[in-house]
Amino acid sequence: MKGPSGIRLPFTVVGIWLLTRTLLLLCVFKVFVLPGPDITSDVSVIYQGWYDVLRTGTYPLDDVTWQYPPAAALAILSPGMLPFLDYPSAFFLLTFACDAVVFGLLLYAGRRPGKCLSGAWVWVAGVPLLGPTGYARYDLMVTAVAVAALLAGVRHPRVMGALAGFGALVKVWPVLLLAGTRRGRVTVRSWTAAVVTGTAVLLACVAAMPGALAFLTFQRDRGTEVESLGSLVFHVARNFGWEGQVLLNYGSVEFLGPYVPVVSGAALALTVAAFGWLLVWRVRARAFGTTTLPDAAFAAVLLFTTTSRVISPQYMIWLVGLAAVCLVFRGSRMARPAKMVLVATGVTMLEFPIWFTHVVHSDLWGIVLLTVRNGLLVAASLTACRELWRQTVTEPRLREGHATVPAQATRDKELLTS
Repeated sequence: MKGPSGIRLPFTVVGIWLLTRTLLLLCVFKVFVLPGPDITSDVSVIYQGWYDVLRTGTYPLDDVTWQYPPAAALAILSPGMLPFLDYPSAFFLLTFACDAVVFGLLLYAGRRPGKCLSGAWVWVAGVPLLGPTGYARYDLMVTAVAVAALLAGVRHPRVMGALAGFGALVKVWPVLLLAGTRRGRVTVRSWTAAVVTGTAVLLACVAAMPGALAFLTFQRDRGTEVESLGSLVFHVARNFGWEGQVLLNYGSVEFLGPYVPVVSGAALALTVAAFGWLLVWRVRARAFGTTTLPDAAFAAVLLFTTTSRVISPQYMIWLVGLAAVCLVFRGSRMARPAKMVLVATGVTMLEFPIWFTHVVHSDLWGIVLLTVRNGLLVAASLTACRELWRQTVTEPRLREGHATVPAQATRDKELLTS
């Protein structure tokens, strides 16, 4: 069916979004319960505990599980806007509202000239592929800020910078959205807006409550989380007599024991190497097109996620959101890594929560699930980086080389005929 403007109304994608989101709400409200651990306990126990502390006018100074930048307090306190509901119910409904905002933004952008609805479809499929975990963590709220920033960034670099700066004070990774800004005035405007906004938010948080920077000291003694890329070493080693342990540590299930610091250090080295590659890419890039901004952000966050010593299930929401923005643009080459991310998201729901016990016990099925999921993330990272390099470095250089050949031939001909 077509609307008055002649544009086909996307009733199918809207209908599927409504159906899948209804199922997610039924899951988090425990009408349907998936096998495995209770994914809503983070909200009803941890988040609500932080909420109670934050309401007293201080950050959780004595809680090592508080490992987030100070503006994360806004997400934790947000259910207070719905005082007529209990904390978990208000949180789930606010997350649903953020999901709707992201979907609306992608739908609106996808129906503009030169764009398409592929991005909206990626979001519609990706969130339910992660299962109810997407609604039981505040990462979807952060992703909504990131999606809005990237979609605004094409025309309004200052708005993008401000949103990225704010997002970085909520959960750090949105600062990577600035990786692909066009050189010159766009970079100056967006990066300046990010610094100004981030500084203002940080100072406001420090002034508002004590303990705004306490999170910086709560990361030092972490181990290697059982779902990370490096954890595969210990999952295999446990089957051959490795003497370490799997414990709930700093809010997540981690490996602790011999050689864990070595693997954690290697993960950090990989992250540093990944950021080094991004720096080299930015210096070498010759062409910044319409899709460069979202494509570079997607590649950067993929690298950050894949090399992290903690790959929590909710991190996949970041990647789904950025992949969706990439595929709003018809010229994006991120279709292959986006598909890999969608498959990896589905596998993530299998390893958490459905078969998380297999992961914790390092049995064969758990190792297979993690190998597939993390292997897909590695493949998506390498593919995204290769496509980004080709489109912005290799191909512009080749076009420049081809352009000089006819010009040189014309000059030679003129010399011969003179």
